Amino acid sequence: MNSWLKYIQSVPIFLKHYLFLSTKICPTADICVILQPKAFNMAILSIPDEGARISEPKQIREFLNARGIFFDQWHCDVVFDDTATQEEIIEAYRKDLQPFMEKGGYLTADVISINKLTENYDAIRAKFLAEHTHSEDEIRFFVDGKGLFWFHLEGQPVFNLLCEQGDLISVPEGTKHWFDAGEKDPFVKAIRIFIDMSGWVPHYTGTEIEKRYSDFEI
Repeated sequence: MNSWLKYIQSVPIFLKHYLFLSTKICPTADICVILQPKAFNMAILSIPDEGARISEPKQIREFLNARGIFFDQWHCDVVFDDTATQEEIIEAYRKDLQPFMEKGGYLTADVISINKLTENYDAIRAKFLAEHTHSEDEIRFFVDGKGLFWFHLEGQPVFNLLCEQGDLISVPEGTKHWFDAGEKDPFVKAIRIFIDMSGWVPHYTGTEIEKRYSDFEI
C-alpha cells in the first residue's frame, strides 16, 4: 500500500465533513487527493407575492431573525435507513441537541418520519397544511429530506422557507404558519424538540389563506 492510500485511511474523524472530489496523478505521489468543504443543502426563502427568492444562508438567517424566527444549519452527515429507530436518530445528534435543549429549557425530543409509504399521508398532510399556531415554539432539525414552512406574520407578506438536511428552525409560539412535505413523494426525517408535547397541539385559524398558495412551486 502506498503512502497516499495509508494517509487517506488515516484521515481523522474531524475531516468527515469534507469530500474527496477528484484525484489526479502527481509528480511526487501516485495519487493526489483534493479536499473541499462539504456544502450544505440549499435552504431557499421565497416571497411569492413579491417574486423574491433568497438562497444565501446568511441573508436567510438575517431575514428570519429580524422577524423573531431562529434559523441555523448544523453538519448532518449520519445516514439512516428506514429501519432506524427514534432513539438511534436522536442519539446520533445528542452532542448538538443537548446543549441547545439545555440553553432553551427544552425537555424532550422525538422524530417525525414521513415518506411515500406513510399510511394515511393525505390526512397527515392536511393536518399540517392548514394555517395554525402552537402554544410553544415549534422546533425542527432536518436530518434528512425536506419540507416547506409557510409564515403569515402581521403586516408582512406571506413567505416560505424550504428546509433541507441540516437545517434547524424554531417557529415562535403563536406564529401563524403551515407546513407542507409535498403532494408527491414526500420525504421528511426531522427531530422535533419540546418543552411540553401538549404545546404542539395545532390551533387552526380558519383563514384558509394557505389555499392562495397551493400552486406554489420552488
